Amino acid sequence: MSGGVQLAYDFESDRRLDPRVKALLRLLPSDPTPGEFANREEMIAAANTEEARRAQGDLRGFAELCDVDSVVSSDGLLVETHQFTSLPDENVVNVQYIRPTGGELLPCVVYLHGGAMTSLSCYYGNYRAWGKILAHYGVAVAMVDFRNAITPSSVPEIAPFPAGLDDCVAGVRWVHENAVMLGIDPERVVVAGESGGGNLTLATGMKLLRDGNVRMIAGLYALCPYIAGEWPLDEYPSSVENNGIWINVQGRGGAIAYGIEAFERSDPLAWPRFATSRDVEGLPPVVISVNECDPLRDEGIEFYRFLLASGVSARCRQVMGTMHATELIPILCPEITHDTARDLAGFAKG
Repeated sequence: MSGGVQLAYDFESDRRLDPRVKALLRLLPSDPTPGEFANREEMIAAANTEEARRAQGDLRGFAELCDVDSVVSSDGLLVETHQFTSLPDENVVNVQYIRPTGGELLPCVVYLHGGAMTSLSCYYGNYRAWGKILAHYGVAVAMVDFRNAITPSSVPEIAPFPAGLDDCVAGVRWVHENAVMLGIDPERVVVAGESGGGNLTLATGMKLLRDGNVRMIAGLYALCPYIAGEWPLDEYPSSVENNGIWINVQGRGGAIAYGIEAFERSDPLAWPRFATSRDVEGLPPVVISVNECDPLRDEGIEFYRFLLASGVSARCRQVMGTMHATELIPILCPEITHDTARDLAGFAKG
């Protein structure tokens, strides 16, 4: 037992985990079993308790440790914030834009942060560091700080599905409309994100495809995508064998938080696991990257296989020894972070 939660594995004896991951897990409180909530309103109230706010502050404080010169330098980089008005709600969305200085026309990665579509912000220190690392590999990075469903990102509004997705799709359009100002090649725009951002990456591609605008993107790169909406599922053994290794995803809490109605109607734009071949045929190339010791590993792998069966050009990579979203903690396993960053930047460059 750890923190009152029965883990699927005793991570101390798990030979798969990188020793550096184990060292971090010793310092972190175990992720509690998801509570039983009747609706999204109860989840919002729970996220605003003093204890929850303290935990959010601790998480942000840890994230700040990632954006220091010993991890990644800001030298030679332009870092600025832009804003655009999203449709159809006409809300303001912030974009953290990072690129190498100079006038070279660059590929662009539209990056969507994780947090189960409900929390976090691309302005957290680990995301600032990740954006800089990507930019050092020769790409521009437009990090769209979409509306979360439960706790605010860098804007005060929160809203359930499809608000976050609408902001991400609008972000792709904003990048295209401002390609000259941003100094990017509009033919080399890819969408990427991890966890909840991996969900939004795949959903953004499907929404652009459905709207007839898929030519705006040259590819999709989803890291450890959070796409099932309920767990455990027999078809995803990792949802049992890896559950409790840093994250705990049991139940339908994610679906309730993001919008239970979309889950109940099996909307693939909310939960890409529900996609049919008709939803993905015509997508540009897709990369799915998964972590070996992640509860979400198998849903990512199965989505990759589904894409191949649907005629989509797809590639899958598995990062051994890692827990969920290890790459987004660049102080943890820096060579793993950089390996994935190089792969994503190379994908954007084509």
